Amino acid sequence: MSKRHFLNTIHVRKKEITFLNFVTERLKANRSQKHIMLLLSFFVGICTGLTAIVLKTLIEEIKHLLTSDFLPQDVNWLYLVYPAFGILVTMMFVKYIVRGDISHGVTKILYAMSRGRSRIKSHNRWSSIIASAITIGFGGSVGAEAPIVLTGSAWGSDFGKRFHLPPSSIMLLVGCGAAGAVSAVFKAPIAGLMFVLEVLMLELNMGSLLPLLVTSLTSVCISYAYYGTDPQFDFSLYKGFTIDIVPGCIILGICCGLVSLYFTRAMNWFEGIFGKLSKKRYKFLLGATVLGSLIFFFPAMYGEGYDVINQLINDAPAGEIMSGSLFYGNDSNLLVYLGLVLLLKVFATTATNGGGGCGGTFAPSLFLGCITGFIFAHLWDDSFGLQLGDSFYLTSRNCGLYGMAGLMSGVMHAPLTGIFLIAELTGGYKLFVPLMIVSCIAYLTIVIFEPHSIYAYRLARRGQLLTHDKDKAILTLLSLSSLIEKDYKKAEADMDLSKFTIVISKSHRNIFPVVDKDNTFLGVVSLDSVRNYMFRPELYHKYTVSMFMKAPPALVNINDALDLVTKKFEETNAWNLPVVDKNNKYLGFISRSGMFQSYRKTLRDFSQE
Repeated sequence: MSKRHFLNTIHVRKKEITFLNFVTERLKANRSQKHIMLLLSFFVGICTGLTAIVLKTLIEEIKHLLTSDFLPQDVNWLYLVYPAFGILVTMMFVKYIVRGDISHGVTKILYAMSRGRSRIKSHNRWSSIIASAITIGFGGSVGAEAPIVLTGSAWGSDFGKRFHLPPSSIMLLVGCGAAGAVSAVFKAPIAGLMFVLEVLMLELNMGSLLPLLVTSLTSVCISYAYYGTDPQFDFSLYKGFTIDIVPGCIILGICCGLVSLYFTRAMNWFEGIFGKLSKKRYKFLLGATVLGSLIFFFPAMYGEGYDVINQLINDAPAGEIMSGSLFYGNDSNLLVYLGLVLLLKVFATTATNGGGGCGGTFAPSLFLGCITGFIFAHLWDDSFGLQLGDSFYLTSRNCGLYGMAGLMSGVMHAPLTGIFLIAELTGGYKLFVPLMIVSCIAYLTIVIFEPHSIYAYRLARRGQLLTHDKDKAILTLLSLSSLIEKDYKKAEADMDLSKFTIVISKSHRNIFPVVDKDNTFLGVVSLDSVRNYMFRPELYHKYTVSMFMKAPPALVNINDALDLVTKKFEETNAWNLPVVDKNNKYLGFISRSGMFQSYRKTLRDFSQE
């Protein structure tokens, strides 16, 4: 690059920054914080709605380009190749263009929120869209919802950073982006709001409700303008709700909870296998092999699976559902085919992400829920419906919807999201009561075994999960490293009293950490223990620091969660505790009073409307 070109680039960049600063200042002029938040939530809704349309269009166009010529009666060997190619291109895109990690979108949002600053890298405004479009368009058995939720949250975070908003306001805009993403993708504004409250666990108050609603409504209106106002799934009600189907709905809810448990446990187990592979090429080979093989035998797993959902809830012929598979032409094997898909879909989803692809578990949850409900309805109606009468019939198309709500409630621990999402997806508000029954029972079933959703599981293990428990939420937002006080004067164990007296004279603390030459923590010395000796010079060379050293009431490890640190303070009744790293190297002290002051400040910011 020439010097002149370089200077021109700097000049253009300065103009861009100046322009952005000008726009920012004009928007902030003579406006209250609430007005600014409402204005920004509107812009977040616009950006999120447009990016959702771009993502869905890219996926549909790539899939149509690759598979439109496939005949339903033919077994297509390209199913073995397409997914591997999609994962490979995604890996190259992430490695050489993005140069960062864009997987586990919702988990990344939860982690950003748990750190208290809600900072999401700006490249996620576009990188997740491209990566997930390539992955899913080429057959990756994942959903586009998590990437678009990350994209929406990145827009919210970016607006918050540009306007220099406080962390609590940026966190709210991140939630607005997530709500707008769900609203735009599914044409479901209420479900978008519920998703933020249940999955992202954002606290709801009047200060947060209006921005969330503004973003949801703005993004869904953009989606309506492009796709029309019809529900995403074409569904016509065949049989309305009657009280007779309640027992069947309860049992279906239990089944959905157990399937959710299987999905969560199997995914965590298979992710663990990928985690043990040290090199990315090994992960790619494993993921591509598993995914390609499963899609070859079960083409229903190709992509998000929404085509199959539409077929199941509209009683499509079995041949249409099993098209392109080895089962085609054997309509009597439909339940066997779907049962195998139900068992193996989790491995296809995990192989996609573990191998290097980009996608989420939103769509797989809906896909498996619909299959669960469809299979259950056939088994129930054949076993009990014939004996008990027509009023006890569940019907497979209705149960497909119930199952979708149940799986979403179980996998994501979000019953309200499941209820409203399915009602808005299909316009099936007349089935609200059975949706509620199945969702609640599925949620109550899985929480017996798994206290956290599939998104929160990874953070919960590390103590980094932000929850609705305000005390735990504040402790999660605090950072242990920021609370460490490092102005304590250190002493060595073999230091005599004369030198230690000099150390005491330079300190304003009454506690002194004792370390060796490698800074390994050995113990502490309190000023009270040497007070009677420090004014007697004749004893200076007879006593060493080790003679006054004691073990602290407890040690704090730098990796300890703050709720554990709080317990140590309560159990020991100490006011100061030393902090060490995993190798027992001394880092500093944490004080009860300093921790309390930070807690109060964070609580005040966190509760700010």
